[in-house]
Amino acid sequence: MEYAFDQIVRNVWKLADTNLELCSQLRKYCYEIIGCCQQVHREMGPWLNEYMYQEALEICLKEHGYNKENIKKEYYFSVEYHGQRIKHKHYVDFFINDKVFIECKAIESLGKEQRQQLWNYMRLTGVRIGILYNFAPVMDQCERYYYDPEQQKIFAF
Repeated sequence: MEYAFDQIVRNVWKLADTNLELCSQLRKYCYEIIGCCQQVHREMGPWLNEYMYQEALEICLKEHGYNKENIKKEYYFSVEYHGQRIKHKHYVDFFINDKVFIECKAIESLGKEQRQQLWNYMRLTGVRIGILYNFAPVMDQCERYYYDPEQQKIFAF
């Protein structure tokens, strides 16, 4: 039996191909957040510890008008299974405006494990917007995703 999420892992659709207006709105909504990530990378440089980038990003977001209520760093969430809370705790690096997950990385290159981690967080919580940002390489990497729970699909935008 094939589960819906198995399809998500294998298939990431381009949001611009299905809903250009939503794609444009999401890009505008994430523009300043991604700009903060880029500023941190530009000023801090490559190949530092992931936690240094996280701290710098929190400072940068605050400097750009995000306040403590808008930025939840190391946001904790848990999952229920058959009506019971699973004890294992999950943390996403940032939860911005109660709408956007940011997962920060400081690795050579983003791969399927990092993407699946973010996609799982989005799917399990119902958070629709996720940013996967890799600060380590000389050329930073940024991937933006939208989760549609009705279709159970992940879209790149």
